[in-house]
Amino acid sequence: MDVSLLYEVNGAARRAPSWLDTAVSLAGEYGILLALVLLVLWCWRGARRQDETTAADTFTALVWTPLAAGLALLVNVPLREFVGRQRPFRQHEGLQVLDPGWGAGLGNTEYSFVSGHTTVAMALGVGLFVAHRRLGLAGIGLALLEGLCRVYMGVHYPTDVIGGLALGTAVVLVLAPLALALLNPLVRAVAASPRFGRLVRAGERARPLPLGLAQPQTPPAGRRTQDNDLAA
Repeated sequence: MDVSLLYEVNGAARRAPSWLDTAVSLAGEYGILLALVLLVLWCWRGARRQDETTAADTFTALVWTPLAAGLALLVNVPLREFVGRQRPFRQHEGLQVLDPGWGAGLGNTEYSFVSGHTTVAMALGVGLFVAHRRLGLAGIGLALLEGLCRVYMGVHYPTDVIGGLALGTAVVLVLAPLALALLNPLVRAVAASPRFGRLVRAGERARPLPLGLAQPQTPPAGRRTQDNDLAA
C-alpha cells in the first residue's frame, strides 16, 4: 500500500503542467517552512498586545516552538541511521523526482525515514497550536501539505511523512510541560526588564485626543480662588 500510494501521488506530477511541478517543488523545499516561520512571527506580534500574564505564557510557547523543531530534527538523525531506509527513487523505477538537488536540502540524506521537512513543519505547527489555537490549526494544515508535497516530489514514501508528523508532534507535546516550566521564569524576567520587555509585551501608548479638543489643564491656585469667588 505504501508503494502504490507513492506511485499514485507522484504519478500526478507526470500529468500536471510543468509550472505546477515547479511550484510544488519550491513549496515543499522552502515555501511551506517559510510560511510557518511567518505564522510564528505573526502570533508573536499579536501576543505582545495581550495582558502581561497571557503575553508571557504565549511568548514562552513561541520560544519553545523553534527549539522543539530543532530538537526533533536532531532526534531524526540517529533514527534515520538506525532504520536505514533508502530513498524511494533508489529502489523503485518510474518515479519522477522533482527536486534535482534533493541531497542539499533540510535533513536530506541517502535515507528516507523519517521526512526531515515534515518533522520540522509539524513541530512548528503543533508548537504554534500550544501558543495559539487558531493559528496552530493553520500551521498543522501547512505541515500536512508539506508531507503531501514531499511524496509528490518523489523523495519520500507516505510512511516517511506519517513518521515525520508523529515525531514532530511527540517531541513538542511530550517535552512541553518541562520546557515551558523552565522557560517561563526566563521569559518573565525578560518581560520585567526595561530594556528587553518590549519583546514580550508592547508598552502602553497614550491615546490621542479627538481633533479640536485641547488637553485639560489645572489652573494655578490663585486663579482657581478668583474663579470660585466670581461664581459665588
